[in-house]
Amino acid sequence: MIGLTTMSRLTARFSALQTQHTRALVTFITAGDPDLTATEEMIYVLEDAGADIIELGVPFSDPMADGPTIQLSSERALASGTTLHGILELVKKVRIRSQVPIILMGYLNPVHAYGYDSFCRDAAESGVDGVLLVDMPPEESQQLTVPAKRYGLDVIFLLTPTSNAARISTVNRLGSGFVYYVTVTGVTGARVSVSDTLAQELSRVKQTIALPIMAGFGISTPAQAAEVGHLADGVVVGSAIVKLFEQYRGEQLKQQLHSYVSLLKGALV
Repeated sequence: MIGLTTMSRLTARFSALQTQHTRALVTFITAGDPDLTATEEMIYVLEDAGADIIELGVPFSDPMADGPTIQLSSERALASGTTLHGILELVKKVRIRSQVPIILMGYLNPVHAYGYDSFCRDAAESGVDGVLLVDMPPEESQQLTVPAKRYGLDVIFLLTPTSNAARISTVNRLGSGFVYYVTVTGVTGARVSVSDTLAQELSRVKQTIALPIMAGFGISTPAQAAEVGHLADGVVVGSAIVKLFEQYRGEQLKQQLHSYVSLLKGALV
């Protein structure tokens, strides 16, 4: 029963977006920045502003794939005492009010320490829809994918401009929910422009990948979101949103976040 419920949120969202002929907006925030109470409030703000899927970053002490903006947010979250267990409790609380699809995005170490089977069971029971671990190669992911499948938790993998045919095929075979396509090489962070070769890269990936493809890393303006949205099934915006948590607090943060995310979603219609 857990599996059916968990799977249905992402499936239903993509189905609805397809019917509406619009692209998905995936928004990333770091759970616990500045604390988990604020995270809960901001999830509702994101959903109201038009976010289709919410990625909650699991703070980690060595976020090697992240640029300075998300690194700092991770530090703020850890300083407030945020744990993986606390994040799962937060999602359980959110589910009383909201059915917005929620993905946990982070690194292998916290999940490894929690225990793969225990994590997948608890995440699914809390109402988490999927998990993306940026430093877990799909070829070595069986310890996560097997229990995840048992509990109905989607495992989302990354593809990059340097992914070869074998990696793309493996992700197509093992991944579920959607595929996160990294539009640039390097760490997270806002970029000035979209890659000139993105259309060609995504065309190559779509020949193999059957899942919806969300493209992210570096998207920071509505114009960029619109440009990438024409090429992928949706866009992921992270660093530009997390930057707002550095600049604002309380009601001002809510207003700025709602305004910015509304503009992003409007660009994808």
